[in-house]
Amino acid sequence: MTETHESGWNRRDFIGGAALLALALGVPLAAVRMSSLDPADAPTEAQRALLREVSQLVLPRTGTPGAGEVGVGDFVALALAHGLEKSRQPLDGKADPRLLRFRRSDGSLDHVTWLATELERRAGMDFLKAAPDARVAALTALDAEAFGPEAKAHPWRTLKALILTGYYTSEVGGAQELRFELVPGRFDPDLPLQPGDRAWSSDWTAVDFG
Repeated sequence: MTETHESGWNRRDFIGGAALLALALGVPLAAVRMSSLDPADAPTEAQRALLREVSQLVLPRTGTPGAGEVGVGDFVALALAHGLEKSRQPLDGKADPRLLRFRRSDGSLDHVTWLATELERRAGMDFLKAAPDARVAALTALDAEAFGPEAKAHPWRTLKALILTGYYTSEVGGAQELRFELVPGRFDPDLPLQPGDRAWSSDWTAVDFG
């Protein structure tokens, strides 16, 4: 996706995101393309901008483009609509009562609305209008809470997992950020890790992102 990032959530956007989703789900692209988003699931431009910025903060540009730059924000919106990472499961009776205000009509959590509200609370203002350092601080605090020793199920874990999935199943993430060897050869259970070594794109899920 290039120039369509600033336009509406149109068919071209949907098909572009569907390609990433198909890779993650392991289903034919045609099957995803023939589906349609319920209007209630289609992200607003503000939500797309938020997901794009948050994705970029999680995986910023280094020697390769960042997650927001390669369209991972739109992938996350599409993945949430299709229930990837169990994101459309109804909240159970043990859910944090603070999440209930973000419950959808089907009982599942509206992750994007929750994220926008949570980051705005932590930043003390509209997250996207906050200074860069304030945005980083707000997201860092949220991440620390979600992956803290006392944390259990947390909405940010779902969103972060989708950001990582979207990026590392993209061409940039899978072929540039990671290394790829079609036929890896013999099995070596214990290899020395050198500074600057990257994970293998054929086994990226083995990387500890938490």
